[in-house]
Amino acid sequence: MKIAIVGGAGKMGKWMARFLLAEKIEVILIGSNEERLSAARKELHVEGTTDLGAVSQADLIIISVPIATFESIVKELSRFVKKGQTVIDVTSVKTMPVEVMHRYLAGCLVLGTHPVFGPGAEGLTGHNVVLTPTSDSEKALAEQAKSFLEKRGANVKLMTPAEHDRLMAVVLGLAHYIAIVSGDTLLNLDNLADMKLASGVTFRVLMTLVASVLNEDPSLYASIQTNLPELPAIEAEFINKASQWAELVKQKDSPEFIRRMAELHNKLEQITSGDGKAYRDMYRIAEGR
Repeated sequence: MKIAIVGGAGKMGKWMARFLLAEKIEVILIGSNEERLSAARKELHVEGTTDLGAVSQADLIIISVPIATFESIVKELSRFVKKGQTVIDVTSVKTMPVEVMHRYLAGCLVLGTHPVFGPGAEGLTGHNVVLTPTSDSEKALAEQAKSFLEKRGANVKLMTPAEHDRLMAVVLGLAHYIAIVSGDTLLNLDNLADMKLASGVTFRVLMTLVASVLNEDPSLYASIQTNLPELPAIEAEFINKASQWAELVKQKDSPEFIRRMAELHNKLEQITSGDGKAYRDMYRIAEGR
């Protein structure tokens, strides 16, 4: 089997290339930036080209490009794909990309996928992958992919593109939003360096979250924030809740603060273990274990 990775010189494209090469699968990288492509070819010892027409040589095409350029690239790709070819995407949102693939690649078997991890992952073990089939033929392909991925340690879930995007509004959108706003707050304080020297575990974990987001490509995070339809309402609710808690602090209303925090603790216990695992996990993150 030969797999073409469109956007193969990017971080996630190279991650997938390494994974596929370890599976003894032939890979060709396709990218628009000759300098990055040349570096990726040398690093991975694989074929690479700026010619999008090279996808015609592949049995399967993986699209790993920014959300902002996704439609224009798929439109261009439609000139070169063969009828019956399999095409999957790995973007972080699903409704728009799946609709775009159906519109421009009508003769292909397409499948929306989302590896819910970044290029820093060492492998698939323990990581989540979401597949979003929309027809019987796509569901059959998704089941094959699910079996392949689960055998390699991944946790695989099938759902519709709309269901995926509703979940990602919280799983990615809100989490990233909290990290970015926290970073914007902390990095504009005059004494952050002193805080780091005097910090405890909770602060170090927060800074780890902030750094993990702010050190990545801003365009990726902007695309996620602006392409999840339900995210604005969730972020508005977060701001509303933050205002309520800030008012409790301002009014020094300890009894109500305690009551509400205890109520949240009880809700949390209904969905997670209360054996202190989260506290131990926090220390492991802070200590780099």
